[in-house]
Formats: sequence, C-alpha cells, structure tokens
Amino acid sequence: MQAEISLSRLDSAFSKFLVQRSHFTDEVEKKAFESIVARLSYAQSQGHSCLQVDTVEHKIILASGLVDDLGTEPLVLENNQLYLQRYWNYEVQLAKSIQVLVKQKPQNVKLNNLLEVYFPTKEPSIPDWQRLAAEFSVSHAFTMITGGPGTGKTTTVVKILALLQELSVQPALNIALVAPTGKAAMRLQESIGKSKQALPCSDEIKSVIPEEVVTIHRLLGASKFSSYFKHNKNNCLAFDVVVVDEASMIDLALMSKLLSALKLGTRLILLGDRDQLASVESGTVLADLSAALPKHTQELKKSYRFTGVIKELSLAINQQRAEEAWSLLEKSDISVGLLRDEVIGYIVKQQLTYLDLIEKKAPFVDIYQAFNAFQVLCATRKGTFSIEDMNTRVLKKLRDKQKIKGRGEWYIGRPVLITQNDSTLGLYNGDIGICLSDSENDGRLFVGFLLADGTLRKYLPARLPYCETVFAMTIHKSQGSEFEEVLLVLPEKVSPILTKELLYTGITRAKKSVQLLANKKIFLATVKNSVIRESGLAGRLSDSEKR
Repeated sequence: MQAEISLSRLDSAFSKFLVQRSHFTDEVEKKAFESIVARLSYAQSQGHSCLQVDTVEHKIILASGLVDDLGTEPLVLENNQLYLQRYWNYEVQLAKSIQVLVKQKPQNVKLNNLLEVYFPTKEPSIPDWQRLAAEFSVSHAFTMITGGPGTGKTTTVVKILALLQELSVQPALNIALVAPTGKAAMRLQESIGKSKQALPCSDEIKSVIPEEVVTIHRLLGASKFSSYFKHNKNNCLAFDVVVVDEASMIDLALMSKLLSALKLGTRLILLGDRDQLASVESGTVLADLSAALPKHTQELKKSYRFTGVIKELSLAINQQRAEEAWSLLEKSDISVGLLRDEVIGYIVKQQLTYLDLIEKKAPFVDIYQAFNAFQVLCATRKGTFSIEDMNTRVLKKLRDKQKIKGRGEWYIGRPVLITQNDSTLGLYNGDIGICLSDSENDGRLFVGFLLADGTLRKYLPARLPYCETVFAMTIHKSQGSEFEEVLLVLPEKVSPILTKELLYTGITRAKKSVQLLANKKIFLATVKNSVIRESGLAGRLSDSEKR
C-alpha cells in the first residue's frame, strides 16, 4: 500500500475529518496521521478489510486518541492491522458466527445405503468428490462446497438436501436457497428444478426440497431506505438449513449480517468457485474461509460439463501460465480464440438474432433467450473498450442500420441491467430485461423480465430502479451468469484491476465459445497479476482452530 495511489475526494475529506478530532497539535504528526487514514479509506474502497501499518505508524495511530475496540472510536488497531470500526466489527462477528458453526459436534449419522443410492459407486479406485462432499455435509453444521464450472455443485447440494430430508426425524426441514443477485438466484432456481427430477427418491422427499431461490437481501428483509435488515441476531431466520450459491460474490458486511441472522442449530452450506473474482465490496470471504478451514472445504475436482479448450484456457490462466494461455488463444480453436473481426461489426452481427425476433413478434421467452445467448464482457466501466464505449458504439451502429429506431432513452429492443435492488418490485441487482412494445396496451413500451418459472413480468420503464444499457456488461456484473458465447474485451492500458481472477471469471461465463479482444502485452500482464486483499478473517479462524 506504500505505492503511489490515487486518493478520491472522499478519502481526503474523511482523513481531514478525523485529524480535526484527533489529539494531535503538532502539524507533522497531523500530516502523518492524515496520510494513514487516507490510505485506510482508499484501501477500503479497493476491497481491503484493513490496512497493514509499520511500527512508526502504529505509534502515531495510538497517539491519535481515536482507537479502541469497544465501538466508541472510529478506528481499531489490532497487531499491525488498522480497521475502520465498522469493518472490524463485521470481521469479528463473522468469525464468531463461523466458530459457533464449526464447534458444533459432528452428528453420528447412520447413512446405511443412502449414499450408495444417491451416489452409486462407478469406479472404486477413483474418488467420488460429490459423494465425499455429501457425506461431510450431512454430519456437519458448516460446509463449503467449491469447484469450477460444471463440477456439479448444484447437483451435489440437491442430493444433500434430499439426504437431509430422508434423515430428518422431525417434520420436513425448513430450507432456504439464496444467492447474492437476482440473476444468480434465477440460475440456481432453474438448476434446482432440473436436478430434483433426477433424484432417486420418493415424490414425498422431492416435494419438501424447495425450488424457490431468493436473494440474500430479500431473505434478510431489506428496507429500501436503510442499510439494516428485518432479520438479525435479535430476530433470527426460522430455517433449519440455508444454502448460499455464488458465495465468492458475497462481501464481508453482507456475509456477516447473514450469519448473524441464523438461529442456533441452523446448518449452513456455501457453494462457490473460490478462484473467481472476489466481491466488489470489502473482503475475500470464501477464499479466506477456505484457507482457514480446509476440513470444512469440500472441493469438487471433476468437471462434467466444462471441458475442452475453454477448460484448458481457464486452468492456464488460474495457474498463471501466461504464455501457454496466450498460445491457446492464438490457435483460434472453434471454442476459443482471439477476435479477428472488427469488434463493433462483430457485436452487432450477434445482436441481430434477438432484434429480428422482436421484428417477427416472437414470444418473449425466445427473444430473451436469444439475447442472453451472447454477451460482451468488459473489464472497465469507462475509457476505450469499456462498457460505456461498447454500449455507445453498438447502439449507434444498430441505429445506423435501422435495427434500433427511436432516439430517446427508451426504445424497442433496449436491453437493460438492473443495478439497484428494489424488493417492492421484485427486481434485484443483476436482473436483465428487454424493452418492447406492448400490443395488449396500445403499443406502450414495457420492460420484460423472465422469471425462473418461464413467466414474463412487465414493468413500465419509469417504474424501474436504476438500470443501464447492457449490450456489454462488466465482468464483475456477469458473475452468477452463463452465456452460450462470450466476447471478452480488455482495455488498451495495463491497470491494477486487470487480474487473473477477472480473466478466469469472464472466460468461465462461456458455455460453448469465448473470443478475446486484447493485445498480448495486456493479456500477459493480466494473467500475472493476482488479487491480494488485506484481511484478518483467515487469521482469526486459523488461530481459533489451533486453540
């Protein structure tokens, strides 16, 4: 953190605010303390939970009079880690919640032949990772099931839920299925529905495995004008089992609030790919938990769907074999390659499929699926080859070709991405909709969203929470989504935000093919750069495990 950083106005204003309330009278000490606090504020904005400080800075911070761990001062200094009070509380509370789950004694479960029913032995000499994960999960209160695309995380957890219901001596267990975004929730709901049909159990057991998946905000009872939730440690959730998908996307604050709201005895199962991008906000919770609690981390190592060159490329990137990854792209396999065409023309050609269906007045589900079959993923929001740049240029080209008509903000065919939760409307960050003309309502424009059960929900454009055009989206926003084809666009300059985790996440959104627009220098630098976030969570849990 000693490298040159670009402080925001908020960083500077916050540091000056605390200096004015400090005990310092000496101008040199004031400046030193101001610099430390500004760096802490900047670190927070970059996803770090805390800031590492040296011995000299340690003394300055203690002398400020603004440090304690009782909740009365804005800063907490623990060893050589400086926290904002709020995030220290989140980290401590989350660690305590996890410790409670981990310390619950493993249950002596008699599975008899149930494991063989749900996970029949095929090759005795080869580990069945899904079976091992299930066996651990039914006897422990806390399990993390990790693995890359296609390793069967959803399939495994559905079988675990069936096993738990089979083993329950009480009435059916009350199970909650949650995900961090609306899009991720819809995907999980679709997967749960399909996986349930293939379960080797009675219809009675299938009937008590829920299919509805909600966002974490909805589960906890989000309030539109407050950061507090209806459910918390004083008003716990009533569920016996909580399954959380896409756990790598969940930040420190939200995970802390979720676990605080679990009643004593609740079983928690986290699903996720720890190699993906960390949350946009502070923390690398899933990675920290996995590192600190390897016994509670069940990794699924065999991919059943994600194979071929896309898998080779993602592995090479994940293991930072940069030159090998680039050579895979240069070979231009049918499923992986560098984009050789002019980028805007290529994107427009892909978008014509759903726009032609709109002209033919095809059913909404067909239009929606056609649009979601292809997506442009960008690393940045602004600048050349950013989502702002791509969306503007693609829209102009489509208008020039008369495929998009109308010059206003809302037009037939506009695809939008919801970027703000609105529980009253049932719309959540990550939901994708398409603007169409309503033949049943005098041609008035509406924005349609496809629900997990295949039904259409219509909204007037003016009613929507904040949203943005989504001919292209950021890789961060694509988490929890899958597309048949992906075009991954990197900027022209090296940036700290370009990491192997970013590339890996973007590439693994593609089911069939991925094209990359990037020069070699930028690509190699991105693969060699990795996300490193300061956090004390893993240390807290590791220390408690040793005691």
